[in-house]
Amino acid sequence: MPLAAGCPRCPSPVSHAKGEWRCLDHGVITPLWRPGAADYDGFADHLTRAGHMPTLMPWPLIPGWAVTDFGCVAKPGHEARAAFVTCAGPSDLDGVVELAVVSEEPGVGLGARCAGVERTDPGAEIGDGPPHAKVRINGHPVSLWSVSTAGADTAFDRSVFAGEAHGRWLWMVLRPASAALLLQSEWIMLDIADLGPELMELPFGGTPPAW
Repeated sequence: MPLAAGCPRCPSPVSHAKGEWRCLDHGVITPLWRPGAADYDGFADHLTRAGHMPTLMPWPLIPGWAVTDFGCVAKPGHEARAAFVTCAGPSDLDGVVELAVVSEEPGVGLGARCAGVERTDPGAEIGDGPPHAKVRINGHPVSLWSVSTAGADTAFDRSVFAGEAHGRWLWMVLRPASAALLLQSEWIMLDIADLGPELMELPFGGTPPAW
């Protein structure tokens, strides 16, 4: 399924004219390319657009989990500014869990949209005190801090963590909020573009996130 252009910061309509994409609410933007439904062909298109921007997810993928959504923020002929992947599946304690992982340059706002927070980048709590979770990317530990969503709404239906990895923001958003306990173990994160032949066996399906 082909990828469609949208705004990385909101779901408002996007128009395209004279080489520019314009959001009804945010003006001229770098578009978010996202499929209507996740499948292998769309994911191959995504990896081409994402280029050197990593599309990170836990690997090996938890048994029974599948990729439900993905996308990147990029203009044709330019390096991507952000990429994300969402996967979901069963867990022993929380039923169906949804995990979104966003890697982005400062100021893009895709991670904030996914997390449902009002600011564009993580706040001052990043780096304040000991980290609340850690993951490993290319063998190196990456510290993550909890990001409060109380300023956006009072649903408390998700847990949000953010940190810095290789000069970019790394966001991890888990639903339901109690699924944050899954991060007690230090997950290994892989750029799926580096997966090789195993990429052909990556499972797709399920319901994409509402945001």
